[in-house]
Amino acid sequence: MSDAIKHECGIALVRLKKPLQFYKDKYGSAFYGINKMYLLMEKQHNRGQDGAGFASVKFNVEPGTRYVSRIRSNKSQPIQDIFAQINERINGVFENFPEKKNDVAWQEENMPYIGNLFLGHVRYGTFGKNSIESVHPFLRQSNWKHKNLIVAGNFNMTNSNQMLQELVELGQHPKEFTDTVTVMEKIGHFLEDEVGKLYQKAKKKGLNKREASPFIEENLSLKKVLKRSSKNWDGGYAMAGLVGHGDAFVLRDPNGIRPTFFYEDDEVVVVASERPVIQTVFNIKIDKVKELERGHALIIKKSGEVSIKKVKEPKDKKSCSFERIYFSRGSDADIYEERKNLGKYVFPQVLESINSDISNSVFSFIPNTAETSFYGMTEAAEDLLNQQKTAKILEGGKSLSAQKVTEILSERPRFEKIAIKDAKLRTFIADDNSRDDLVEHVYDITYGVVKPTDNLVIIDDSIVRGTTLKKSIIKILDRLQPKKIVVVSSAPQIRYPDCYGIDMARIDAFIAFKAALELLKETNQYHIIDEVYKKCKAQQSKEDVDIVNHVKEVYKPFTADQISAKIAQMLKTEEINAEVEVIYQTIEGLHKACPNHTGDWYFTGNYPTPGGMRVVNQAFINFYEGNDERAY
Repeated sequence: MSDAIKHECGIALVRLKKPLQFYKDKYGSAFYGINKMYLLMEKQHNRGQDGAGFASVKFNVEPGTRYVSRIRSNKSQPIQDIFAQINERINGVFENFPEKKNDVAWQEENMPYIGNLFLGHVRYGTFGKNSIESVHPFLRQSNWKHKNLIVAGNFNMTNSNQMLQELVELGQHPKEFTDTVTVMEKIGHFLEDEVGKLYQKAKKKGLNKREASPFIEENLSLKKVLKRSSKNWDGGYAMAGLVGHGDAFVLRDPNGIRPTFFYEDDEVVVVASERPVIQTVFNIKIDKVKELERGHALIIKKSGEVSIKKVKEPKDKKSCSFERIYFSRGSDADIYEERKNLGKYVFPQVLESINSDISNSVFSFIPNTAETSFYGMTEAAEDLLNQQKTAKILEGGKSLSAQKVTEILSERPRFEKIAIKDAKLRTFIADDNSRDDLVEHVYDITYGVVKPTDNLVIIDDSIVRGTTLKKSIIKILDRLQPKKIVVVSSAPQIRYPDCYGIDMARIDAFIAFKAALELLKETNQYHIIDEVYKKCKAQQSKEDVDIVNHVKEVYKPFTADQISAKIAQMLKTEEINAEVEVIYQTIEGLHKACPNHTGDWYFTGNYPTPGGMRVVNQAFINFYEGNDERAY
């Protein structure tokens, strides 16, 4: 509960389909594209905390003029830092040339960042370092416009080592080893190859080098480039790229693991990782925003032609359910309903835990992201209480007085704001004991609403590592002196590492895995750990498609309820007076709440790509051998 999980990345792309003068005349500013990019990135801030980047491409400038601009930041408020720098540059130009404030043609020719095509990225690093060099967009430069490539994405590749080797075999010497660089270099290699072939065709047609450029622009097939580049990719990805002359693409993985949405009208093409972001920024209805099909690319030619091309054969849709539970903006209509249903579907377990005693139970949530699932749980509680009221009235019949009926009808479930995070508090002391004491005060609690005879039910999106629960939240809640603390996770038990973009790479960090280990020890079955290790080691030389997830055997001897009970036991320290129970969403409840998003590998170990099986295999080996390295 409230464990910090590093977020996914978010992408934003805007292609202006009209000349800049059009936006100046209609919207009062030639900076329309920049302004929209700021909003698209800021409204995806929930996806990125340690880095952000922005790039623009100008179409109609003379040779010798800079046509690609890029800016990146890894400061504490990276989006604000980027756009503050952009504004400072633009305002500086206007201070020197005040007479050019209404001269759009001059601005396009002479001012940085103003352009026709924009790409933005917000990042929370999951692979490599969080240095400025690791912040997207990445830029691959050339003196040929067609060979300039800008790439940014929300992705993680499971087979980066293999991809690096493929680049070496192609004769390249990549400057660093990250999946972003290897992906960009792969696309760049085949982009150069296609440009070279088109140039030879242009020569055969009798075109000189200058005349060849528009021929290449018109005939370059990004579908072909992407098809060749992505042949052996394994991972989840929503990847965007700009080519220096003005073509652009967005490619989604074949399982649809990472989300991608787009909108097009006669003025603009826009792409983002989240649907409500586009709705809000462009003030459009939900049915106008489309989801990019899995395995397909949205391709925007410099001419303005927009098409959707199949690049990879679509596989079973396995869009990530945990993303919708935890990361995505809850303002999306479907996600809002799904989160409410998660709270509703876990309520029967809550009801059993409190012996159906709603009157003597207080319901709340931590943190704020769990508020929507809390609403679903409250609706379920209200429905049940209404049933109980009806039964009491029918049972009493005519003997009930009007006052008694009024008393029955006035009963309400007790929903309270129990904990408020103190955003100002920072744990700045290095000493562990001192830090733990400070962590206990991260939340302020509401006194006076919980009685010693009450159950206190707290719901959260997920319980991953349990660290914050044990060191902080349960201790804080126990100060309210409830009879029982029921900690509810709207997501099922997270048992397996992610390898597609969320930073949950170490299996031994999960509280569910630790609980399973304890249960194996207590039941004299710890030999299973040795057996699983031997099976995993035996698979190391196999191809990814042949690897089996033997880690499932760690959990197989126990029910989900047994593991939840062990987790509760592990989280309750000696100083806690209240009884503690932990409840997780069931897999069945998850699928019922999110029927169209069946990517559940965190919970079930059913990875959608072969590389996922290798990652979970390696993660277990790393745990067994005491190796802190990432599994991918």
